[in-house]
Amino acid sequence: MVQTYNPKNKDIQIYIGDQLYHRDNAKISVFDSSVQGGDAVWEGLRVYNGRIFSLDRHLQRLQESAKAVAFTDIPTNETIKKAIFETLQANKMRDGVHIRMTLTRGEKYTSSMDPRVSEKGPCLIIIPEWKPPVFDKPLRLVTSHIRRNTPQFLDSKIHHNNLLNNILAKLSAIQAGVDAALMLDDNGFVSEVNATNIFMSKNGVLYTSHADSCLPGITRGLVLEIANELGIPNKEKNISLTEIYNADEVFTTGTMGELTNVSEIDGRIITNDSKKTVKDKIEANFYERIKTEGEELPF
Repeated sequence: MVQTYNPKNKDIQIYIGDQLYHRDNAKISVFDSSVQGGDAVWEGLRVYNGRIFSLDRHLQRLQESAKAVAFTDIPTNETIKKAIFETLQANKMRDGVHIRMTLTRGEKYTSSMDPRVSEKGPCLIIIPEWKPPVFDKPLRLVTSHIRRNTPQFLDSKIHHNNLLNNILAKLSAIQAGVDAALMLDDNGFVSEVNATNIFMSKNGVLYTSHADSCLPGITRGLVLEIANELGIPNKEKNISLTEIYNADEVFTTGTMGELTNVSEIDGRIITNDSKKTVKDKIEANFYERIKTEGEELPF
């Protein structure tokens, strides 16, 4: 699925450093660490009905990611919140908005891999867009030959900007003419989709992969919380391709696309032979949370 340009975003204001810029003038230095080596961390946020959903969870992950890669002078959560509020207010945005928030290590004084030459400190970038959930139909997946990173190489618990691993997997899906790529871990078990986490149900039990090579997503965590609250049996486990081909339900989770059904994997149609459904119950609770939870906008 290719996201289309929304004309409503023609004149959005984007926050960089400590200022707002029209999107046409929103630029960073070619010496910024994100340009030099993908040296940055990021979060995706959604705004529903005057509230930023799960903001504190996202900020905690941002702080932990920045600490893990040894950023210095990391802005506080209150500083970041103030910048987000300023950006949304300048754009008159209160609903139907997706935010891509990036924190780079900062501008370097010379082209180098060495983090010590980023002397100016981190640069905060906030891109707000009018953007509904990006998936409008069930997804068709293909298993990519590209394996998901494990902590041996690059820990997926760091929500970093070095996304070539995922982009190469996405190319597999594009070349196969489907929507997204299913990525396996280095042992051949299901890890995640190239941009989202993945769940399956079988006989009324909900399963998802261990958060070892996959990102421990915010929406993923919420789905597990909701399942526990609703009394739905659930388990993190090693999931083989054979198991997921024979699942009753498969769906993906993420801030960008919320909860999205998967209809096909590697040409195998997902058919609910048990007739037991768990995704609809979880999704109904998720949408109820959206109505009341989140950081309320001060304007």
